[in-house]
Amino acid sequence: MARSHGKPSGRKVIADNRKARHDYEILERFEAGLALLGTEVKSLREGRCTLREAYVVFRGGNAVITGMHIPEYSHGNINNHDPLRDRQLLLHRQEIDRLRGLVDRKGLTIVPLTLYFVGGRVKLEIGTARGRKAHDRREAIKRRDQDRDVQRALRDRMR
Repeated sequence: MARSHGKPSGRKVIADNRKARHDYEILERFEAGLALLGTEVKSLREGRCTLREAYVVFRGGNAVITGMHIPEYSHGNINNHDPLRDRQLLLHRQEIDRLRGLVDRKGLTIVPLTLYFVGGRVKLEIGTARGRKAHDRREAIKRRDQDRDVQRALRDRMR
């Protein structure tokens, strides 16, 4: 019987930004690492994080996430982290250049979608997004309800 060595490779979701999927049309997705402090990782292991008001900006040639709230670690000391500090995203140079080009030329926004652990490392799924108008949101909800009804009807018909 073979044993797996090392850390598990499963994806454990910490936080999901459902508001972004409602307010924006997600065009493209990227996976980025995060430069975090030790107490931030420990707080994330407790499952505490908010992505609701977060967005990505570019500073000095780097992608930085702003507005992500990671609460202070419950067992921390006076050296705890600032909950709302800006955190650097770890992306390849080509990805940063491509994202910056999409934001500058097409006027898109980069929003965080999901924060999760993969193999003991914190990863952030970000997406290039275009804002939806109110009528577009209603249309998306209507389409989703129709798809759900069709799936339900097909499932009932197969029984």
